[in-house]
Amino acid sequence: MDKSGYAVECFSNGCNCTQAVFTAYCTEYGIDKKLGLKLACSLGGGMGHTGQVCGAVSGALLVLGLKYGQDNVEDKRSKAMNYLIVQDFISRFRKLNGSINCTELLHYDLSEENQLSAAIKTDVFKTLCSKYVGDAVKILDEVAFEYDSPK
Repeated sequence: MDKSGYAVECFSNGCNCTQAVFTAYCTEYGIDKKLGLKLACSLGGGMGHTGQVCGAVSGALLVLGLKYGQDNVEDKRSKAMNYLIVQDFISRFRKLNGSINCTELLHYDLSEENQLSAAIKTDVFKTLCSKYVGDAVKILDEVAFEYDSPK
């Protein structure tokens, strides 16, 4: 199973959107999946059901940090390159889906109990969030391939 399929299945089995995207890459970066679930947990639902940045996007950004992030505060080049790659990812996700904001993507404000209940009743998580999880992984792999390919 490819990473996108794994992430969608993980989401369907109860992981939040951030966990689903992030744990699809944990093994590749030597991170225990249980630790990955904990690290990504708070960012689901647009950062703890506040409707902010889509959790699938947040999960992808965590992966980009692992792959391209600065590991030494004096390494300004890696930090700058990571930010450019993050901006590219966000641009592609926004172009495909219209936003990176959870509330805008779902048309429900998950921070409001009545809207969260309505979102659950309409199966928006199963229909829309599964798509966003898959999209995030596909875009992440495209971006990584392009930046890793020799120029």
